[in-house]
Amino acid sequence: MKKTLFSIFILSFSLLRAEEIQGNAEKGAELFKKNCTACHSMDLEKKMIGPALSNVTKKRSREWLHKWIINNRSLRESGDKEALAIYKEYGNLEMNLFPQLSNEQVDDILFFIQNPDSIKKKEKIESHDKSRESEIEEKQFLIKLIAFCFSILSLILLWILYRIYLLTNLLSETKDPVFYKKDFIIKILYKKILGKKKIRWRLLSCFVGFLFILGIYGTWNFLMKIDVNKGYTPEQPIYFSHKIHSGINGIDCQYCHSSAKYGKVSGIPSANICMNCHITIDEYKGEYLEKGKNRDEYNQEIQKIYHSIGWNPETREYSKKTNPIQWIRIHNMPDFVYFDHSQHVINGEKMIKKLKKVNLVCNACHGEVQKMDQVEMSNDFTMEWCISCHRNIEIDINNQYYKNYFSNDIKKGKKITVDMVGGTECAKCHY
Repeated sequence: MKKTLFSIFILSFSLLRAEEIQGNAEKGAELFKKNCTACHSMDLEKKMIGPALSNVTKKRSREWLHKWIINNRSLRESGDKEALAIYKEYGNLEMNLFPQLSNEQVDDILFFIQNPDSIKKKEKIESHDKSRESEIEEKQFLIKLIAFCFSILSLILLWILYRIYLLTNLLSETKDPVFYKKDFIIKILYKKILGKKKIRWRLLSCFVGFLFILGIYGTWNFLMKIDVNKGYTPEQPIYFSHKIHSGINGIDCQYCHSSAKYGKVSGIPSANICMNCHITIDEYKGEYLEKGKNRDEYNQEIQKIYHSIGWNPETREYSKKTNPIQWIRIHNMPDFVYFDHSQHVINGEKMIKKLKKVNLVCNACHGEVQKMDQVEMSNDFTMEWCISCHRNIEIDINNQYYKNYFSNDIKKGKKITVDMVGGTECAKCHY
């Protein structure tokens, strides 16, 4: 009888522990990505800087996990044996504190850890739906393309039939009066114009002159296009998609190009910046795949980052051997041109966005990089291109400098463009 009561008590206790963690797995997965992936893998069975978390909700109680996640330091200071044992096991490496997380958010994270399969199933369903949508779109496009091709072909066939009809009329014994008129006009043109030597010479001179002017224009146009590299798309030593990083994952441009806001150049991010994320992300598990690419190719590029910085993902240690990445620069101003990113990103951000109708100030010059798999030069970057922008874009009247020096014009409501404040002076960019 006692054994039965004891087993019922144990069963009811385990059921209570299983039921006491309730939350939203989707929100939990998002919170886990933002807060936990620096030390823990999304693959919960994989050990990284921190331990594997697959069965943590079974090993620890909800109350203990809440205390550990929110403030593990205070839990250790209270003398909790389990907390002290974990701290010693991982070389006295302190876990980050998360006092900003509410109890509800912690429950969401724990619920995700307890039920990771629900997220995987949903992701599979969403990816399947997206693939079906893309297949339907491709089929619709093919149908439209075939219909368009048939319509063009039918027009060509009609034109050929019409020309055959005219040819048969010309070869027939009884000619149409229309063709007599055409023949008569051709005879008049030949006798009155082409038959005379002076007129023939003048026409020839005009034709030669036209060719000469056309040649000058072509040469000038060719010279003006030297070093104008719109569409330039070099193959980089490590292939990575800006669409995946900036577009899908929403990484801010200035996270990698940190000097763009306060410096002259935007800067090429070091491999250390890459490792901020890829120290935990050692393989690509995203839904998006570029056409012609597969996951293995993406994973090979991640390995190139490890090779360049001397990181061993298995031992999780850095070696002293490094191989600097030789990135190929895409946007490169000539040495005689001065261009300051910070002046445009800070002072001109508001008005550039307004004129160019973009959400990011970077897109005004570099195009929609967040939609590019491989970055290319989206504009001409000629002197004419820059000056036309300076002549059309207005200054920010809320800027304190402009308020002091153009107070009268601002009060009168005059339109003040950048060229009116020295934006087209030679010394502005060439000195």
